[in-house]
Amino acid sequence: MNKQQILIVDDEEINRAILMEMFDDERDSYELIEAENGQEAVHQIESNQNIVLILLDVIMPIMDGFKVLEYMQEKDLLKGIPVILITGESIKDSEGRAYAFGVADVIHKPFYPYIVKRRCSNIIELYQNKRNMEIRLKEQEEAIRAQEKEIRETNEFMIDALSSVVESRSAETGDHTKRIKYYTRIMAKCLMDHFPRYGLSYVQVDAISRASVLHDVGKIGISDAILLKPGRLTNEEFEIMKTHTTIGCDLLEKFYRDRAGEFYRYCYDICRHHHERWDGRGYPDHLVGDDIPISAQIVAVADVYDALVSPRVYKSSFTKTKAYEMIVNGECGQFSPDILECFRLAKEDFFNIMEVIGV
Repeated sequence: MNKQQILIVDDEEINRAILMEMFDDERDSYELIEAENGQEAVHQIESNQNIVLILLDVIMPIMDGFKVLEYMQEKDLLKGIPVILITGESIKDSEGRAYAFGVADVIHKPFYPYIVKRRCSNIIELYQNKRNMEIRLKEQEEAIRAQEKEIRETNEFMIDALSSVVESRSAETGDHTKRIKYYTRIMAKCLMDHFPRYGLSYVQVDAISRASVLHDVGKIGISDAILLKPGRLTNEEFEIMKTHTTIGCDLLEKFYRDRAGEFYRYCYDICRHHHERWDGRGYPDHLVGDDIPISAQIVAVADVYDALVSPRVYKSSFTKTKAYEMIVNGECGQFSPDILECFRLAKEDFFNIMEVIGV
């Protein structure tokens, strides 16, 4: 393993010798390298990878100490390599300039070697501890990210499996939830870009789109006689069908551990409120206007559009253009003006999803 290095930079050989002599008893721990001007110092910095301290004179020929600091600042090296600036007392403002660069310490000539050595040891230890802590924090962050990735992938698998179970016993095609997820992402991204008042971020857009696949999970609790009925439902049957919104929420509450998390809130809101309508004529809670969670408003449009363009046992499919017009004209219930504007802006993207995934 290569030794740690201390770089001593001074144009006077006697000063370099004095500084080098301070570390004679620590040559097993450190390799001492030297430079007689700033240009040589830059070369040493570029050529050596294990420098843990630089003792830097100010007044030198060719390139002075501040030029070396400018170089290190430009290369973002001062955060990782501590510099002790050595300056004559007659140099005005040198100390202020040095600390402005972020040097670890300033020592004035003439200096006492044992004091300099003590300062050097303390600064090396401080920077090493800081570096070790940064490494540990980075390792912990990477471990946490890996754990979060594993949890997320597990959740994705469980969500996809659950939505597949719902689809397998309903009258919907196997790609219904996949299309809903894409439509939702398109709408949420459009809302984020064009309506900043909702405060959506990329992370929230992603979470809402993932949560959307659970919108109909409550259909697990609806009997096949109603769920697969080939004709129009009676009023009594439709009232039972409506309960899939609350049944889904009951399932989420029962099985989801992190109920305080944002993702759970999106799942719950979408599951319960994706059939609410802007004018309060939806269900199950007859919410009005902005009382409807924005995540549910987004999924509501996606769900209605997909239902219109997809064939069912009880109906034929509408064309994508006809489905678009029906939603915009209010034939499928009222949606918020902002949501409808996003739907208009995303019209071609919605049409393209049908081409790519199909029904």
